[in-house]
Amino acid sequence: MITAHQLRAARALLSIDQRQMAELADLSVPTIQRMEASDGVIRANVDSLMKLVSALESAGIELINPGAASATGGRGVRLREHVTNPKTTLKTTLKTNLKSKSKTVRQPKRVLERVR
Repeated sequence: MITAHQLRAARALLSIDQRQMAELADLSVPTIQRMEASDGVIRANVDSLMKLVSALESAGIELINPGAASATGGRGVRLREHVTNPKTTLKTTLKTNLKSKSKTVRQPKRVLERVR
């Protein structure tokens, strides 16, 4: 589970805007806006939440859930230690997403008319 505060904090750590977050997660900008406008835990369909969390993890974000080992407890986000440059990771992920989208573009089916 991820909260709106965690999503905004993760974007801040990555220095990206909502449009870039949407591209990274393969979601629409209005979806990201709705998620960030949520009060508390984000409520969305499971597929969208999975895409969001996966994209954040790929960019080097670690979500900290309540009850995790920390001095004061609570939720949070942090960059994983082994991520050397989150911007480079982000650019690579965005390029990969764009390449995979271009491969899945379908050509329109041709409609053949019957000549009498």
